[in-house]
Amino acid sequence: MRLNLIAATSTIAIALASGAYAADINQAGAKQVEESLTKLLPRSVAKDGFVTVNPAGTRYEIIYDFAKLLKKIDSSRFSITGLAPWSMFATPQDAGLWSVEGNNSLNVSGNFKAPGQPRTDFTYAIDTFAFSGIFDPAISYFRSGDFSTKAVNFSSKAEAEEVRASFDGMKYKVTSSKGAAAGTTNFATSGSATGFIETISSREVPPVEIRADAFDFAAAVNGLPANKVRDIIMFAIDHADEKKLATADSDKLKAMLRDAFPLFTSFNETIGLNNLTVSSAAGNGGAKNVGYEVTLDGPADATRFGVGVTAEQISFASPIVPAAYSAFVPQELQLQFAIADMDFAAFGDEFLKVDFTGGAVSQDSGKKAAERLFKGGELVMDFPKISAVSSVYDAEISGKIRGRIDSSKDYSMDATVLARDLDKTIAAVQELAKTNADLNQVSFGLMMAKGFAKTDPDGRQRWDISVARNGSVTINGQVVKGAD
Repeated sequence: MRLNLIAATSTIAIALASGAYAADINQAGAKQVEESLTKLLPRSVAKDGFVTVNPAGTRYEIIYDFAKLLKKIDSSRFSITGLAPWSMFATPQDAGLWSVEGNNSLNVSGNFKAPGQPRTDFTYAIDTFAFSGIFDPAISYFRSGDFSTKAVNFSSKAEAEEVRASFDGMKYKVTSSKGAAAGTTNFATSGSATGFIETISSREVPPVEIRADAFDFAAAVNGLPANKVRDIIMFAIDHADEKKLATADSDKLKAMLRDAFPLFTSFNETIGLNNLTVSSAAGNGGAKNVGYEVTLDGPADATRFGVGVTAEQISFASPIVPAAYSAFVPQELQLQFAIADMDFAAFGDEFLKVDFTGGAVSQDSGKKAAERLFKGGELVMDFPKISAVSSVYDAEISGKIRGRIDSSKDYSMDATVLARDLDKTIAAVQELAKTNADLNQVSFGLMMAKGFAKTDPDGRQRWDISVARNGSVTINGQVVKGAD
């Protein structure tokens, strides 16, 4: 949601990047702004009056009539009612900057039908969407900005499924700074939302309700060559109506992409949910805190993509889980994994060999690009930490897997397993085995594993496990399986 809103406002404002207009607000200046705005639109809609600019005292009022933008869409496939024009105001500032602000609302309903799919009806309402910020034509984006929404509601209903979602409000801000490399910019956004509710129902599954009292988020992208990215977007818009690119245009696009590479030096995003609950006929659950993080960083020829998920004070109650097993439901979870050592520089070189003039991209081209991304087809997956804690166990796994993208058998693994109070875990499984004989095998397996374990200074038991590509397996230095 927040990314869509940021994208919308930045697209609205980006046309001001064509140059600083005269400080005197007049009809000539309004016409110049309007002409620059329409350059962002495909030629098929640029002349339909979607954008209107008028002098308004010491600023320009820019009006967007979305109904005109959509009027050429086939009504049998997409229909919408309730669209009202949005307006924003742009005021010239010193040093070529612009002050941009707006306050609008949305209340629409409609339907769409994809080929071969049943019709879907939808509603979308925003009581208030307000924003203000400083736009810099030099980077074609906001130097800073504050955004807020109130009372957002969405619904979607198809033949077999219905979704309803809402939240009370959201606030977020955008900031920017100069990047480490010349001509690049760092962007960051952060904010929070409250009162999130989503309900999902379908023919096959009983209704599920998801709630969160609040969630916080933050994201940052560093080293973005904003001007070059803007030029690529403008090039794509200018050629949007062409079925295929001419050779000269294809060469120009490749040159622009090559010049803009790398598109950024790092990216990260974090999301945290507070008092998350999930309710359904099958059971209820939730967590006091749930966190999510994704990162992409490192040099272009050794990039690391990482994901992390955490959950604290987990609760779960369901008739499908007998009370005797409730102690095995984790109270805390943590998952971290990453794909390391990706060569985006080599991938980019291979990608730019693709024919952009309309020829089909061969499977061989895709395979070569993937092999160069993963350095000869070698895939490295890193698991810094996977852990789960309950009243009867406390376990943690870390390790690394190396393999090939073209084979599920050619791999090796080095991992460490740590367990605290293993005797308590064994005792809990043995107690359950009194009523479920199948668990005797689990108990026996845990006792065998205990025999291989080493004890760390903190009292945890450790298993260092190594699986070689020839199929051999060692645990704490002992060979437990020979080569295949």
